[in-house]
Amino acid sequence: MTKKITKIMAQKRAGRYNIYLDDKYAFPISESVMIKYRVFKGMEVDAALQAEMVAADDVAKAYARALDYLSHQLRTEKEVHDKLRDEDLDEGVITATMVQLRELHLLDDQQYADAYVRTAKRTSDKGPRVIRQKLRLKGVGEQLIDDALAGQFSSDDRLENATEAAQKLAKRYGKLAFKTMQQKVRQGLMTKGFEPDIISAAIENLDLQPDADEQWDALVTQGDKLWRRNRKYGFSERALRTKRSLYQKGFLMDDINRFIDEQVKED
Repeated sequence: MTKKITKIMAQKRAGRYNIYLDDKYAFPISESVMIKYRVFKGMEVDAALQAEMVAADDVAKAYARALDYLSHQLRTEKEVHDKLRDEDLDEGVITATMVQLRELHLLDDQQYADAYVRTAKRTSDKGPRVIRQKLRLKGVGEQLIDDALAGQFSSDDRLENATEAAQKLAKRYGKLAFKTMQQKVRQGLMTKGFEPDIISAAIENLDLQPDADEQWDALVTQGDKLWRRNRKYGFSERALRTKRSLYQKGFLMDDINRFIDEQVKED
């Protein structure tokens, strides 16, 4: 059954219109759909055409929501799809919207991955493994991640960032035993996602060397705490427990024995 458009009334919301068929309100429509279907007063509309325009309007609304979401920053296809799904839109509408966004090059996961890696390289101390995991969570494919890392984060860049991160870690753990500090630096770089060969090269670049005075001061600080903690034991047991703890913390046995000897003199 065919009906005739008898009135087109603008809504308060810009770009939206109400369509009346045979003097009765029928459905809302966006300006873009009006243009696409060349809607005009007096136009005849059957049930199939009405359903087609309503479906096109659903896509137009989803497209507008997607554009608003994309206006703030780059997004991956998964992020946009999840956002539209959260709007309780029909999956068919989401699919049609995603196709439209791709055709207009508003969605490009390779471009997103490249930009993400460039930013991470410049503003963070994270290595490739952490960056890869972040991109995976955003739905970026493995090959796209590989291409982004290869093109945007060279070995020299990784070594430079790892060396800078290693310097900060070495400073943070500088009051620990030298051996322990080295382990902490290596573990920290692994946690940040750098590869083993880059980690070794970064630590070698720092050319870390123990400072005898700093190491002694660090041992005394730790040793005094342990000596007080173990005061309930007899001297031999107290010395043994303190020695064991200091050794586990990475201090040299010669320095540990020197510390214990000093405690003997004080006692």
